Amino acid sequence: MDSSPPLAPAYRTLPEYLRHWAETAPERRAFTFVDHTAPHARGVHRTLTWRTLDLRVRALAARLAEEAEPGARAALLCPQGTEYVTAFLAALAAGLVAVPLYPPGLPGHGDRLAGVLADACPAVVVTTSRGMPEVADLCARAQVPAVAVDRVADAADRDRVVAAPDAGATAYLQYTSGSTRAPAGVEITHANVVANARQALTAYGADTAPVTCVGWLPLYHDMGLVLSVAAPVVQGRPSVLMDPAAFLHEPVRWLRLLAAHPRAVSAAPNFAYDYCVAAVTDAQKAELRLDRVTALINGSEPVRPGTADRFHAAFAAQGLAADVHCPSYGLAEATVFVSAARPGEPLRRFALDRDALAAGKALPARPDDADAVRLAGCGTPAGQQVRVVDPVSRDVLGEGEVGEIWVRGPNVGRGYWNDEARSRRVFDARPAGESGGWLRTGDLGTLLDGQLVVTGRLKDLIVVDGRNHYPQDVEGTVQEAHPAVRRDRLAAFGVPGDAGERVVVVAEHTRATSLDGIDVAALARAVRAAVSARHGLRLADVVLVAPGSVPRTSSGKVARALTRARYLAGAFAAGAAR
Repeated sequence: MDSSPPLAPAYRTLPEYLRHWAETAPERRAFTFVDHTAPHARGVHRTLTWRTLDLRVRALAARLAEEAEPGARAALLCPQGTEYVTAFLAALAAGLVAVPLYPPGLPGHGDRLAGVLADACPAVVVTTSRGMPEVADLCARAQVPAVAVDRVADAADRDRVVAAPDAGATAYLQYTSGSTRAPAGVEITHANVVANARQALTAYGADTAPVTCVGWLPLYHDMGLVLSVAAPVVQGRPSVLMDPAAFLHEPVRWLRLLAAHPRAVSAAPNFAYDYCVAAVTDAQKAELRLDRVTALINGSEPVRPGTADRFHAAFAAQGLAADVHCPSYGLAEATVFVSAARPGEPLRRFALDRDALAAGKALPARPDDADAVRLAGCGTPAGQQVRVVDPVSRDVLGEGEVGEIWVRGPNVGRGYWNDEARSRRVFDARPAGESGGWLRTGDLGTLLDGQLVVTGRLKDLIVVDGRNHYPQDVEGTVQEAHPAVRRDRLAAFGVPGDAGERVVVVAEHTRATSLDGIDVAALARAVRAAVSARHGLRLADVVLVAPGSVPRTSSGKVARALTRARYLAGAFAAGAAR
């Protein structure tokens, strides 16, 4: 087992940290990719040391500098793996602006890839030799050169790229996901990503003790990039990667990696924890030892306490501690991490009165209230300031009042790429009576007992007869109403009607059933009755669709706005029960 390397000086860019570890700990493990496509039951481990990674980054940075000037965009169209890490760090070392993306063949993401490339206008594309045929065709149409990471020889001269990038310059564009509007690239500076990596390490208890980051989240996603690349580079600790598809195919693979590495820290959206509970068999559990896991981050909005309870109950016999689950809050505009519950502390639970919450007040529910809204606290801010603000008056709200979450800190991005007007509105907000420079997150929440509690998205809020309804709250009721509804694969949203907003639910059925084998009318009646009883809402439409039909964001969350757009376009006509 690696001993802990000495702490690095307080650099402000990732290439400086990489050079430091290459010089002071050259033979230590840096990044390992576990390839589950190889014919080996536990996957094949492919590892780079800090010295090898530094050589490859320098060589590729020099090659990229031949194709593009500093400040130009470099689109990363690499598969998950060490080549992706090399490409990202090389683009930064060359003074380019990285655009973390994915190969053209990723199912369901073709339109988004085309939109991002059109918006970013990259000067060069970085891929691998395996992905070059698809990428070459795309580059030929756009007249952009492509460079394969694995075709660039390691640098023999370590001084080929020596100048550290300006900490205030844009390091990469993190494109947001889940919206129907044109792609929005957040400008993240070198200083932003280093600050956020440090904040994350502190929040999850990894700043003073060595950890191993274990992750399957895609590296083109903000949480995957910061937790699996930036934080390990800042701390000089190992990062173990696997492909998201490998997790979805067999989720026990993730748990095996958590068991194999001491003080493992990992992150996953809410659905992944429930998926493990449902899919990991007793025989697979028997081989797991999870007593060395340090932190399991859950960054969904909102985090459901029941998910943490089910996950711990399922794996407690494997030594999983009850206090490693860390509900967290973040967004791309803040690089990623904003607020987090700390490992080693009990999960903070809040049972809130449903009617009061609909009126904008977070009041405790009666102890015997089965209809209470149950949410988990997302801890306290990590090295930044958080306010809850009335989105209309901009008054700062007190504890227990629900409003928009505003954030200010060194991790907040520069703004949106090529959109100054929107950048000013979102990144330079001013609460009443306070100075400016605040980020408007578009998320709703409140402060309770010092904890940030996220209640939903401002733009997703359903308003019927003057009452607010949170879509994820309605979705929770729907998925409990009938066993054929697939958990966390449904969307509730409002659509315009003659007499006001109408409420629609589009839900996938479980993989274990077929649409022909379900009494859709009976399912719709059960769903309508449950939603009416708990929320006082009449559903205008209940649509049951096949697994995989409800669109999701790059992190696996349901894309409500896109689901709504597809519903209005008639894409979900089959299977509807009106």
